[in-house]
Amino acid sequence: IFVLSVLAAAFSLEMKVETRLAQNSGSDQQLFWLGRSGVELARWVLAQEASIPGEPYDSLNQIWAGGSGSPGETNSPLAGISLDNYAIGNGTVSIKITDLERKANINTASQLELQQALTLMGVDADDISVVSDSILDWIDADDAPRMAGAESDYYQGLNPPYYAKNAPIDDLSELLLVKGVTQEMYWGSNATNHPPSKFQHQLGFGTAPGQEPDYPFGLVDLFTPFSNGRININTADTNVLQMIPGVDAATAETIVQQRAGPDGVDGTEDDTPFRSPNQLSAVGVNASQLGNYCGVRSSTFEVKVTATIGDYHRDFTAILFRNSGTDIEILSFYWDQ
Repeated sequence: IFVLSVLAAAFSLEMKVETRLAQNSGSDQQLFWLGRSGVELARWVLAQEASIPGEPYDSLNQIWAGGSGSPGETNSPLAGISLDNYAIGNGTVSIKITDLERKANINTASQLELQQALTLMGVDADDISVVSDSILDWIDADDAPRMAGAESDYYQGLNPPYYAKNAPIDDLSELLLVKGVTQEMYWGSNATNHPPSKFQHQLGFGTAPGQEPDYPFGLVDLFTPFSNGRININTADTNVLQMIPGVDAATAETIVQQRAGPDGVDGTEDDTPFRSPNQLSAVGVNASQLGNYCGVRSSTFEVKVTATIGDYHRDFTAILFRNSGTDIEILSFYWDQ
């Protein structure tokens, strides 16, 4: 009787496991299509946003960005929509949309822009030329290294050896393969569990002998491999805004304060977004030649989707490109394993 009881219990457990595996398999397919539905919801939201009259800009107070809603959205199809736990069939999706124009494009950045970014981070002056030249060598199509840069000859001498890409960056983490780029430089010192220093340097003057480099933010906070190449002054933070020629730290703070409205907080009802880069002249910036560097519209968006059915959930990511108001293309779609 004892042996039969053990066998029966083992058989029952095995059947429960098999049933659960079958349920998981079925849920995987449903979650996949829920994830795609979440991307379609994001496309619809962005298309509706672009068609709102009187708002020729993208800003943090709009619904797509998780804001409270702009004045024009109150009378649009977006009124009352929630991007959290949106019901679809027997499941829900939660989506988070982030415009990539809030960062600078690593693939179109000039040497001066790269050096400006590294200076803002507080990279040692001796390392700035090495990193900026090496990034440009990684991206360009030739095998001729710049003065302080590196091509395949250098990387072939490493263990393990590899080749320079000599093509545009597809994933920003490729920078970790570039000569001179460290984990701290990529992520920022605070993101790697290093204790922050009491005094942070941000002028590229270097560190004292024996002092570990301390970067208040990293390359990942400044750059993206996907964007139209123009920084959106309505969504970029103060560090990225300083990548725009003529914008220093004080001016960047003024830009954020002006767009945030009276309460000084981005994403709320009283926001006053810039309607044109020409309005930067009001904060002391010569806006006549900034058309190639900044704008008020975003074209490229990262969409994070969490699809949920009962106790099961899966996270998906998509990159969308808005060619026009209703023409929004899916550039990529993938999910976490």
